Amino acid sequence: MSFVTVAYASLFYLAAAVLLAGLAAKVVQYARTPAPLKIPTTPAPTTQSGVVLRMAREVVLFESLFKGNKWIWLFGWIFHFGLFLVTLRHLRYFIEPVWLPIALIQPFGIYGGMAMVVGLLGLWARRILVDRVRYITGPSDHLMLGLLVSIGVSGLMMTFVVHTDVVAVKEFFRGLVTFQVAPLPSDPLLLLHLLLVAVLMIVFPFSKLLHAPGLFFSPTRNQADNPREKRHVAEWAKRLEQQP
Repeated sequence: MSFVTVAYASLFYLAAAVLLAGLAAKVVQYARTPAPLKIPTTPAPTTQSGVVLRMAREVVLFESLFKGNKWIWLFGWIFHFGLFLVTLRHLRYFIEPVWLPIALIQPFGIYGGMAMVVGLLGLWARRILVDRVRYITGPSDHLMLGLLVSIGVSGLMMTFVVHTDVVAVKEFFRGLVTFQVAPLPSDPLLLLHLLLVAVLMIVFPFSKLLHAPGLFFSPTRNQADNPREKRHVAEWAKRLEQQP
C-alpha cells in the first residue's frame, strides 16, 4: 500500500474523529447552556407545533435572513442549497448499490457545485465591498471562505478539466467505512481536494461554520411565545425550588 493511501486514510480517520467529537461536545454544551428567560423573537408562535413550523422555515428558507437582507439571503441560500445537492451527490462514494434518488440527483449535483461557488463568491464580495461588514471581518472569515471556495473549485475542475478515477475513489472511501483500505489514486488535484475537505472537517467544530446545529438551541427561535399561559423555569431554577 502506497504512502499516499496510508497518509490520507489516517488523515480522514483523524478528521472524522475530530468532527464527530467536536460536534458532540458543542451540542452537549448548547444543551446545557441555561435559558432562564422567555425570549422568543416576536412575532413568535404561541404553540409548540408553531415553533416546529417556524424552525422548519428557518432551516429550509432562511426566513429571518430574507426579512433582514435580501442580497445576503440570496447568496446564502444559493450556497447552502448547492452544498446540499453536492453532499447528496457525494453519497455515491459511500453506498453500494447507489440508491435511486441519489442516482437521479447526480446531474443536478454538478449544478449544485456551481451554485455553491457562486454563492460563496457573493458572500465573500459582501465582506470586502460593504464597509460595515468589512469592519467586523477578521482573517479567519476570509480563510473559511477561501477554504470553501477552493473545495468547490477543485471539485468542479475534476469534473470539467482533469478527470480522476472515481471508481477507485469510491473503493477507497468504501474501504475506510469497512476498515479495509483500498488504494487511492495519486492525482494531484484529487489529493488537494481531499486535503481541503479533511481540513474543513477538522476546523468545522471550532469555527463560525458551526451555526447549523446552534440554530436549534437558540432560545429566540425554539421558544413559544406563551409566558402568560405557561411559566418558564430553567432547569437550574427547578433544582433550587426542589431543595428543602
